[in-house]
Amino acid sequence: MISVELFVPCFIDQLYPETAFNMVKVLEKAGAKVNYNINQTCCGQPAFNAGFCEDSRAVATKFLNDFKNADYIVAPSASCSGFVRNYYPKLFENGTHTNKAKEISKKVYEFSEFLTDILKVDQFSAKLEGKATYHDSCAALRECKIKEGPRKLLKNVVGLELIEMNENETCCGFGGTFSVKFEDISVAMVEQKVNNALATGAEYIISTDQSCLMQIDGYIKKNNINLKTLHLADVLVMGW
Repeated sequence: MISVELFVPCFIDQLYPETAFNMVKVLEKAGAKVNYNINQTCCGQPAFNAGFCEDSRAVATKFLNDFKNADYIVAPSASCSGFVRNYYPKLFENGTHTNKAKEISKKVYEFSEFLTDILKVDQFSAKLEGKATYHDSCAALRECKIKEGPRKLLKNVVGLELIEMNENETCCGFGGTFSVKFEDISVAMVEQKVNNALATGAEYIISTDQSCLMQIDGYIKKNNINLKTLHLADVLVMGW
């Protein structure tokens, strides 16, 4: 049995804990043994993106220690997974933790890619009636090179019709602090994303990144739009 260390990003821990619980259910159904280190905190990405590299390195050092014995580290976020995978070796370059950072970076996986690429499972007998469109997050698409895996999983959901929207690889406008620093641009980008989703006739926007979904859902609710956002993990447990 493959043993997995669960990493739960800050915003999921605080705002969407049910998604984390659903990820555990899916991983266990796929045959993995799931462990959770209650001492884990942040991966250090927010500080890094804001330019505070020393603060980020301090938090990231704790991450290295928290997951030092892991065989696989799985997170419901390509943003956090991509940061650890692609930036930890640079963050700890030429330092005492260089080798440890390189080793950890190779063990981190986004939820959907772990299911399809490592566990080789894409069918969970999930059921969801309706039409959906999939949003490719920037981190999943560009940093983790994830494209077909989530779609393969969704196409096996009974009753769900998956329809591609126009410009599905375009950013939703979140981008962490980007949405705060450049609010007008961010709102225009999420408006375009939602309009493209609505044009498909979809009832749901599904993604692997809850941060994107939080951005999209905020716009939807503010404008009273009849559209629902769902994380992939939440979809895969439906109908059991």
